[in-house]
Amino acid sequence: MTDALDVAVRLLLVFVAFLVLPLVVGQTEHKVMAHMQGRLGPMYAGGFHGWAQLVADGVKFAQKEDVVPKDADRRVFQLAPAVALLPYLLVLVAIPVAPGSVGAVVDAGIFFALAVMGVGVLGSLMAGWASANKFSLLGGLRTAAQLLAYELPMLLAAASVAMAAGTVSLTGVLDAFAWWWVPWQIVGALVFFVAGLAELQRPPFDMPVADSEIIFGAYTEYTGLRFALFLLAEYAGIVVLCALTTVLFLGGWHGPWGDDGLGWLWTLLKTAVLAFVVIWLRVSYPRLREDQLQKLAWTVLVPLALAQIALTGIVKVAIN
Repeated sequence: MTDALDVAVRLLLVFVAFLVLPLVVGQTEHKVMAHMQGRLGPMYAGGFHGWAQLVADGVKFAQKEDVVPKDADRRVFQLAPAVALLPYLLVLVAIPVAPGSVGAVVDAGIFFALAVMGVGVLGSLMAGWASANKFSLLGGLRTAAQLLAYELPMLLAAASVAMAAGTVSLTGVLDAFAWWWVPWQIVGALVFFVAGLAELQRPPFDMPVADSEIIFGAYTEYTGLRFALFLLAEYAGIVVLCALTTVLFLGGWHGPWGDDGLGWLWTLLKTAVLAFVVIWLRVSYPRLREDQLQKLAWTVLVPLALAQIALTGIVKVAIN
């Protein structure tokens, strides 16, 4: 009974984090972009520092009519937002926040996280196919091409960490972590983070939702709360990507002064800093062309990831 209660409490905490953290990232993005781009609205909505911007957005989406195109595949169209969002909840369950603090221990946590994150992209593909809109279909096709290109370097970068730690368990990676890994695995970290941004379709990798070319891609026909779910999935993806990068490459709960009892705080702080970087990149860099996007994946990220694996193998042999 005690074990069941413990599991229930852990899952409840993960669910609460899943509901809160993406909203915090969304609110932060409004504020950061407002200051960097001089956008006055999000800075002042509701008074002190625009605290009501998130509330205003929620009310706006709730009031909009839920429209389903006449020729759309209704069931697939309505299911797509949930398929895009729920995989990130499953990944969050497997991410260790502090020693002994994880929703569910998954032995092959690295592969589980990457596999389930890939399922989330199916939501965009379903939305593009089911909308009966040529621009939505083009957005879905771009999503598929982007997934195929960037899944490989992301997996290879994660594999280098698994080689270094000698395990594919996320908790095992943190148990084996040493601070000298940071410069050793820095190339893999950059590859993993950039490839993750591309999988999330975040700028400058937002070709599947290029509003100047295909309106808003796979999400063009979505309105109201269904559209809001896709936005929530994007912010949930940011949280999950940053948390995974923290666990795999930045030591997760390990602080710079050893075991100081603040493991969860270090994990949260590192994740928050990476989330800020994601927002900063959106403001700073223009969208890539489709050919540039593919070239970056196959001629830059994949070779770098393979080089990182080779370096990891050499270091492991030398140490042993």
